[in-house]
Amino acid sequence: MRVSCDTELGGSSTSVAARFRQQTLKNSIYCSGTGLHGGARVAMSLHPAVPDTGVVFRRSDIEGKDAIIQGRYDLVSDTRLCTTLSNEAGVSVATVEHLMAALAGCGLDNVIVEINGPELPIMDGSSEPFVFLIDCAGVVAQAAPRRVIRVLKPVSVADGASTASIEPWMGSSINIELDFETAVIGRQSLFVDMLADSFREKLSRARTFGFLHEVEALQAAGLARGGSMENAVVISGDTVLNEGGLRFDDECARHKALDCVGDLYLAGAAIIGHFHGVRPGHAINNKLLRKLLADETAWELVDMDGVADEIDMVEARGELVRA
Repeated sequence: MRVSCDTELGGSSTSVAARFRQQTLKNSIYCSGTGLHGGARVAMSLHPAVPDTGVVFRRSDIEGKDAIIQGRYDLVSDTRLCTTLSNEAGVSVATVEHLMAALAGCGLDNVIVEINGPELPIMDGSSEPFVFLIDCAGVVAQAAPRRVIRVLKPVSVADGASTASIEPWMGSSINIELDFETAVIGRQSLFVDMLADSFREKLSRARTFGFLHEVEALQAAGLARGGSMENAVVISGDTVLNEGGLRFDDECARHKALDCVGDLYLAGAAIIGHFHGVRPGHAINNKLLRKLLADETAWELVDMDGVADEIDMVEARGELVRA
């Protein structure tokens, strides 16, 4: 992978602005890498965008308006192996979840993502390289209020052994539960408070993971062509094959949480609520978002400063309580 950072580190805006005002990049930034599933070399640039743009993907190898793909949950067209977005013309961009997670974790509301192919670079399989790009480009607050989606009532979905739910909460948090037979994972549970600036520390470095027999089968079928131990944790039986092993004992749970952060940010705004996923994946994450946002009584769009005082009172008491 290649990252270009020609400007001085931009840093982020003040905490007050970061909470209450929309944010974008100070400068454009470039990187290149390999697509995990297609295996092709791709180049990607992140550009500043005006308020209320949201996250927009632009395929530089496609001409005209068909090149534009909005980063929205209702444009998710495929959730096998990754999250893929497609516009009405059938133009798609895949593996968006790790970048979306980085944008959410760094508090970026408005960004144009330019890519010269159908898949984002996988980098090292985590969000950390994208966080580094954002740090290089810098973050600036904009003259527009930040809006958030506040969950008003519980919503849940199930798919086989996987379940996902979201409920009212004075804050933004994620709880992940995993249960795998391999001793590398076993039973893992992870809780993350997304408003405590913990994304960078707790989640951004967690890499995607897979099992050797599954990787071999996928590559034999012409999939996961760009996959390697340079961009994924590979597990065989009860052994991690990567040199150096895991970055965290619960790296798999952390990466599942990272994926959830990215998938949920396709709602178009940060969510004030508590997400609970048992063996979650891209399909059930999107299924939950679609069910939540289809029910107008289950959520409301509010300015962040309209809920911040309530959240601050809870945090000052050292509590995390349901709304």
